Amino acid sequence: MTEPLPPLPDVLAGRYRIERLLGAGGMGTVYRARDLLHEQFGETGAEIAVKILGEAFEGSPDANALLYSEFALTRHLRHPGVMQMFDFDVDSACGRAFITMELMQGLPLDRLLCERPLGVPWIELRDIAIELLDALAHSHSRGVLHGDLKPSNVMLTEDGVRLFDFGLGQAMDGVLPGLPTLSRERIKAWTPNYAAPELLEGGPLSMSTDVYAVACVVFELAGGKHPFQRLTAIEARENKLDRKLKKPKHLPKTCWAALRTALALNPKKRTIDAAALRDSFRAAPPAKSWRWF
Repeated sequence: MTEPLPPLPDVLAGRYRIERLLGAGGMGTVYRARDLLHEQFGETGAEIAVKILGEAFEGSPDANALLYSEFALTRHLRHPGVMQMFDFDVDSACGRAFITMELMQGLPLDRLLCERPLGVPWIELRDIAIELLDALAHSHSRGVLHGDLKPSNVMLTEDGVRLFDFGLGQAMDGVLPGLPTLSRERIKAWTPNYAAPELLEGGPLSMSTDVYAVACVVFELAGGKHPFQRLTAIEARENKLDRKLKKPKHLPKTCWAALRTALALNPKKRTIDAAALRDSFRAAPPAKSWRWF
């Protein structure tokens, strides 16, 4: 039986003072913290976020490798729409690995959807969709798959959209060789309502599975409801709900064909990538400018 790890200290690695809990997900826990080294030299903006693995993973022999994988995947990306990683470290006293990253201030898309039950008007939707799809297209162009794209993993900040939490992601063949990967046969931690049917059936992650997930998010933003009534893709396929899909209220007709293709439950018919889906939104008529902050 694995011995429990010591309690989380107030200061990690003698440098990062934990202030408060920001959130907890299926794999990790995120805290607000201060970088005492930067603060010592008078640097402003020493506030950061710190992520450690959740209790279910703490005793796993490959736990630290899994967290490092998330760090390396995200650091490999260079895009304003992807959350910035700072460092990976291990606190020798408590034995916990952790990653430090930018402290994002803003509104997660899941909270936005709660505030907008009828969806987001086109004046706002277009910019959000373009920035999110551009971040995903960049990730794919760099050989990184997200693996768990959903509203709670996207945030609206004063600087635009931020895509984050690549904890279930992986690198494509030939990218970041030697990087540890998550065994999906052992740990099925993705979010079922946003997972493509082939993923739920044990298939591998792919650009296409990411495209399906982001299409569900965009559809939900445009109409306020999940495209398949919160059913999994397999349940939706069994009930042939893809044949009943209708254009959401706030989506222009010019974007509907591309989005519907991205929502195809048959992966052979999902013949669109993130860049092409983004371009369909770019080609649609813009509306007046807007700002969240």
